[in-house]
Amino acid sequence: MKKKTKTNGPAIDSSELILALQELEKEKGIKKEYILDSIETALVTAYKRNFDSEENVKVTMDKQTGEVHVYAVKDIVEQVENPNLEILLIDAQKIDKKLEIGDKAEIELAPKNFGRIAAQTAKQVIVQKIREETRNILFDEFYDRKGEIVTGIVQKADSNIVVLDLGKLEAVMPAKEQIPTEKYHVNDKIRAYVLQVEKGIKGSPQVTVSRACTDFVRKLFELEIPEIYEGVIEIKSVSRDPGSRSKVAVYSPNENIDPVGSCVGQKGIRIQNIINELHGEKIDVIEWNEDPSIFISAALLPAQVMAVDIHEEDKFAQVIVPDDQLSLAIGKSGQNARLSARLTSWKIDIKSESQFREMITKANEESEEMQNQESVEE
Repeated sequence: MKKKTKTNGPAIDSSELILALQELEKEKGIKKEYILDSIETALVTAYKRNFDSEENVKVTMDKQTGEVHVYAVKDIVEQVENPNLEILLIDAQKIDKKLEIGDKAEIELAPKNFGRIAAQTAKQVIVQKIREETRNILFDEFYDRKGEIVTGIVQKADSNIVVLDLGKLEAVMPAKEQIPTEKYHVNDKIRAYVLQVEKGIKGSPQVTVSRACTDFVRKLFELEIPEIYEGVIEIKSVSRDPGSRSKVAVYSPNENIDPVGSCVGQKGIRIQNIINELHGEKIDVIEWNEDPSIFISAALLPAQVMAVDIHEEDKFAQVIVPDDQLSLAIGKSGQNARLSARLTSWKIDIKSESQFREMITKANEESEEMQNQESVEE
């Protein structure tokens, strides 16, 4: 059982405080009760620090008036060993006759000058809570923008990191998220994909953006091509060597819609807008097909494919191309073959027609040799 005394304690300029908290709740959405609870907790620390108290202290603030009261909370005992924490029953019953051994008595204190300390502490707590709430609002806002494209002004640019001013906060673009062929300069206005949003040590949002990820290309297609944004055309997969080449597989369940033509646009204007944003990165738009042999053939464009031998269990495809198409199918440094494999999620082995014929001839010769050897042994 607890009982408080009826004496008056120190008070902050209560009317102004409550009005300020009500206004803060209206403007920032920070609950008045939440701040008052935080002020009470801070006032306990402030009291102990300023009055070097070893007492078990409780501070309350009236939710309506803002009045502050400080109490020493003591255990009621038969014999006092620590007067800072204990009180005799006879003394406790002077506060309330109903109190008994084992109860706690709350004796109100009236420390000199604590009203000034309380006002200063309340102000600090309010400023802190406003900062915390502002950081939380910013975090929530940018967390919801994860997976979107944002525009920022370059504030810093070196070989390791690019810092973008997004208006309300800054974002970073690490070296691995930068397009290798691009150079960034202070005050450049650029667009980037929001890759990650995390809370920093003090709760401030830390935003990581990218221009090198495949999702940046995917999102650019959504922004530039209404049919994709509306869901009429679907992007099935994207593979990319940032700054060099991308392959994008598109599909539409509507037979009357040409997904590739819609993405390229009249006279190539739609795809050109994306290429311009990527500073000349080549983009191959390919029609997705559920038949892997057709899809793989399309993925290897601009090379022409003669045949595709599918090994479903291993997701392996043996591709045959005309002799004059082999280098085109493989691409410079194997790029075309590599991007096609990523796009389709199939392992692809490319052979020219001559190489394939040689393989067949050699396999036939080995088969004949084995048959002859078996005949001799018989």
